[in-house]
Amino acid sequence: MNRQDAKNAKKTVIDKDATPHEPDGTGNARVHIAPVVPEDVERISALAADIWWQHYPGIISAAQIEYMLAQRYDPRILGEELQRDGVWWDKLLIGNEIIGFSSGFLTDRPDEMKLDKLYVRQDRQRRGYGGMLIERACVFARDLGCARLTLAVNKRNWNAIAAYGKYGFEVEAAVVKDIGGGFVMDDYIMGKRLQGR
Repeated sequence: MNRQDAKNAKKTVIDKDATPHEPDGTGNARVHIAPVVPEDVERISALAADIWWQHYPGIISAAQIEYMLAQRYDPRILGEELQRDGVWWDKLLIGNEIIGFSSGFLTDRPDEMKLDKLYVRQDRQRRGYGGMLIERACVFARDLGCARLTLAVNKRNWNAIAAYGKYGFEVEAAVVKDIGGGFVMDDYIMGKRLQGR
């Protein structure tokens, strides 16, 4: 698969036979990953706001949370990203409920993909769902010929740094990036070499 195949590849549904199951009251809830579609953008936007307001106070200011949610998760912006080549968005569902999401894009390096966003609702964390989204990103990156997966994580986001480390990511650099509005992202760049590449 080459980079021109990225648009078609992001339509793939990940629904493995060994997918974990979690009771939903009926015992029939199926956990699976599928591409985000335009009809999902309002739900993804609302989920992002819920997750960020629970997770980021104490890491970044309330003003920066508001700014970054508007900059990255406005439904119009999400809809535009869904149309871009080389960008993918996935949703993690239990039954029909979206409990997490991830997105990524091909970087300027020919062998590299960036895992740009990965979030799971706080009451569903520590159950392997983040790992499912990471594995999906790894598979997608390998299918596109990438040998590396990178990400950026706030230096004070210690739980996320530890979680990424558990999945084979290592801190490679520290960066401070101006994002406008008087705010910066003070991040570690973490990377992972992909098996089989």
